[in-house]
Amino acid sequence: MSGHVDGLGKIVGREKDENAIWIMISAPAELLRYIVDKGSITIDGISLTVVAVTDTGFTVSIIPHTQDETTLVKKKIGDVVNLENDVIAKYVEKLMRPAAPVEPKGGLTLDFLLANGF
Repeated sequence: MSGHVDGLGKIVGREKDENAIWIMISAPAELLRYIVDKGSITIDGISLTVVAVTDTGFTVSIIPHTQDETTLVKKKIGDVVNLENDVIAKYVEKLMRPAAPVEPKGGLTLDFLLANGF
């Protein structure tokens, strides 16, 4: 994570599960494309592991230590949160794009050589 907010999500669900709290967050498609099961996501500056992803959002599980050390569990359904996607997904996307052709920057070319009798 790099500390840059990519967009906003909204808390849409919350469920207690033994000692953990599951928080469901809706997110726009342009952010969800980078979110994967067991991947990383940062919510309000807290780096967490994604439990599950759907077409409209994702779920994280907040363990007791994170509950004690952060303010995330104090958020309510409907609250807006800052989201930062894992930077690895952004790197992969960029590397998968076709590279732009590189134009020669002067120097010897076949055309130059032919025009000058070589």
